[in-house]
Amino acid sequence: MDDKVNYWKDLSNYDLETAEAMLQSKRFLYVGFMCHQTIEKIFKAYYSRFDI
Repeated sequence: MDDKVNYWKDLSNYDLETAEAMLQSKRFLYVGFMCHQTIEKIFKAYYSRFDI
């Protein structure tokens, strides 16, 4: 189960780093999208952790 959690957390962190890069380049629409993806994937990690 921890492998699934780590998988989603790693993807979430990657998306957050991408959002930060988009913020630096002032591509604000993509910042919002990547933040949405970040939150969605961290919820999936939570779901995988507690098997709700």
